[in-house]
Amino acid sequence: MANYAIILAAGKGTRMKSDLPKVLHKVAGITMLEHVKRAVDAMEPAKTVTIVGHKAELVQSVLEGQSDFALQSEQLGTGHAVMMAEAALAGLEGQTLVIAGDTPLITGESLKNLINFHVSHKNVATILTAQADNPFGYGRIIRNADGEVIKIVEQKDANDFEKQVKEINTGTYLFDNKRLFEALKDINTDNAQGEYYLTDVISIFRQAGEKVGAYILRDFDESLGVNDRIALATAESVMRKRINAYHMLNGVTFTNPEATYIDVDVEIGAEALIEANVVLKGKTSIGERTVVTNGSRLRDAQIAADVVITNSDIEESIVENGVTVGPYAHIRPGSVLKKDVHVGNFVEVKGSTLGENTKAGHLTYIGNATVGSNVNFGAGTITVNYDGQNKYPTIVGNNVFIGSNSTIIAPVEVGDNALLAAGSVTTKNVPADAVAIGRCRQENKEGYAKRLPHHPDKK
Repeated sequence: MANYAIILAAGKGTRMKSDLPKVLHKVAGITMLEHVKRAVDAMEPAKTVTIVGHKAELVQSVLEGQSDFALQSEQLGTGHAVMMAEAALAGLEGQTLVIAGDTPLITGESLKNLINFHVSHKNVATILTAQADNPFGYGRIIRNADGEVIKIVEQKDANDFEKQVKEINTGTYLFDNKRLFEALKDINTDNAQGEYYLTDVISIFRQAGEKVGAYILRDFDESLGVNDRIALATAESVMRKRINAYHMLNGVTFTNPEATYIDVDVEIGAEALIEANVVLKGKTSIGERTVVTNGSRLRDAQIAADVVITNSDIEESIVENGVTVGPYAHIRPGSVLKKDVHVGNFVEVKGSTLGENTKAGHLTYIGNATVGSNVNFGAGTITVNYDGQNKYPTIVGNNVFIGSNSTIIAPVEVGDNALLAAGSVTTKNVPADAVAIGRCRQENKEGYAKRLPHHPDKK
């Protein structure tokens, strides 16, 4: 039978103290809602319905094209939220998962295990549960001698015996789809909160003599629901450990995994070395045997094999094999460093391509430039690419030597094998094989230094 899913994402999340809907807060680089959707996708649902409410358009934009949506204009409880999916799902044969959008640590494997358990035990409903060392505050799962769930008891309603139960309700459920929507018609708001509780359908099933079961998570961490910034930080910590463990098992070395911060979509090749205090964000990929040293930060960067990045920042750029970057370099968006390029300390590259074996060792800015291979940038070189209104390109051929303290005022083209003399200001195109000298003529004034106040003769 087909699988279906309902993701609850309508709430504001008041305790987050945020204008952003709770499910859109990020864990390891993507929203909690996206984490949940990825887990749900593992069960290959025939249809997924996301219940939206607070700032619905913003929430909807995150899963646009990946889910159907139903609007809960008033937040009247979890049961009411599920009712909003009736038009999309009622009457369909199969089983329906109901899961909160603020449970980013749940895994697809656990959801598939839940389905297998539900189907094999022929349950009308199966509750996803967990064993808690400290169950205080959670709803307890009360079973009969046959292991079937009799009821869910909230902390405030539990007697002394029930309070000792360590199996807790995670708030994730699997239902026979038809029976779910039939039972929802019989729940009411006769409770302290004046809301429709989804848990009330469990009582309805039991009263009808139908089988309700519970599947226990292997890892309690997966049950975490994020309601405030403290829980968000906990989710982040658990997810980071999970991500780092995954990479280490695939052959990546971390000098201090507790102080390494890697987003969920980052890819790292075997034999790479990642030092402490490294941040790898977005869709960054790192090739085999690459070394990223302490303090480096990469975002959406495509790094090839055998690269060494030393305490540097790289954003939305491509770095090919054998490149060395840093220390203290900044590679800004739209840059390409070809094979064996060296970009050294305090060098900034923006929107530029540097050809193979080109070197910019120190104190240089290269912006909006296309640079050939085997080019040498002397210290203090600047491409002047912006006149306050427009940006202009610099084109440098192969085998060009650019002397220290050179200023290249774009738009300029420098031909192959040319040399720009140190200290030159280049404002015109330089032909191939030419030497360009663009500096003021030096004039020595004999004896003039004796007139200056700092001269020893004045003291």
